[in-house]
Amino acid sequence: MKYLLYLTVFCLLACSSNDETVALSDLYPGSFNLEYPENEQACLDGSVLNDLQSKVNLRWTSSKNSSKYQISIKNLNDNSNLIFESNSNSQEVILKHGEPYAWKVTAEVPESSSSLTSKEWRFYLAGLGEVNYAPFPPELISPRPSAKVNLNSNDQVLLNWSCSDPDGDIKGYKVYLDSTDGSNLIASFDETKNQVLIAVGATAETNYFWKVIAYDNQGNTASSGVYSFSTN
Repeated sequence: MKYLLYLTVFCLLACSSNDETVALSDLYPGSFNLEYPENEQACLDGSVLNDLQSKVNLRWTSSKNSSKYQISIKNLNDNSNLIFESNSNSQEVILKHGEPYAWKVTAEVPESSSSLTSKEWRFYLAGLGEVNYAPFPPELISPRPSAKVNLNSNDQVLLNWSCSDPDGDIKGYKVYLDSTDGSNLIASFDETKNQVLIAVGATAETNYFWKVIAYDNQGNTASSGVYSFSTN
């Protein structure tokens, strides 16, 4: 008799625990991925609206339990941002031709205020009749913005960045660095290495400003924008 009582209690607890687990799992968005426009590629199939704009259909896979998505789009040339909301896994947006963009999607579960954000992808919206595309703006990797860095024994700092191009025809880079506004050209090379070792002097606690401009075989250019770091 005691055995039957224990078994009944165990089953009730187990069922209660399983129900609670299922309920909790429903409160969080499931993993999902961006689909189109493809990462680091030119978007060629937008619907042309006029000489300046096209309509682009952004798509991603569905996130389990999510009934709401927030789409964030950033123009990489002027750093302007657009925010959209969607109840499905796609969103039509109107964007300017000939511009590079970064986009990401956040899946939300309104019932629990939980969310999950995708990786950020980049694409280039082709212009009318455009057959060659500028590089994406270089991403400055190190020093990170506003970072404090230690110089090596020769009072040098390693500048490192990454860059890609929809055409894959990057020719080289120009690197600018100074202690005022990042307008002083310190290195230029017709090769696709993505780092350079620069002597900046032994003065501690000095702020430096730097940027990188990428250029391709057709003379198209793209700038990282100016970022700063300081020395210890």
